[in-house]
Amino acid sequence: MAFKLSSRSLGKLEGVNELLVDTVKRAIEVSKVDFGVIYGVRSLEEQEKLYNSGRSQTMRSKHLIQEDGTSHAVDLMAYDGSDPSWDIVMYDDIADAMKAAALKTGAKICWGAAWHIDDITKWDGTMEQAMNAYIDLRRGQGRRPFIDGPHFQLN
Repeated sequence: MAFKLSSRSLGKLEGVNELLVDTVKRAIEVSKVDFGVIYGVRSLEEQEKLYNSGRSQTMRSKHLIQEDGTSHAVDLMAYDGSDPSWDIVMYDDIADAMKAAALKTGAKICWGAAWHIDDITKWDGTMEQAMNAYIDLRRGQGRRPFIDGPHFQLN
């Protein structure tokens, strides 16, 4: 089944780097999971609020406007029918679609559930395997993994 981005999602892509926009648009066409865009450009005030609440790990978010005048990050929301879902299984399926799309666009994408991979197109395996490798890596370091399944950014 081919999905399409809503006008609301397309609006959330305004101000986002065109290569990332193209990748998201291609990903929705090949995704097994319906999704929408919930964040593109973020203001410094929004980022500070998320950082202070612990929902973000940095004040140097790629959601902020970068040197080229665009945001380099998006957050995508999975949908189960018309209901939003936080089921991580749906997000690794979306990440597989983002990987397939990035192979077509040439974008170097990092996924928020596999931070150790700078470019998911170079990962030889599924995004579920990439996420599990990240979790194992962090636990092996005695550190808690920071899983941000909806987050994708240009690197």
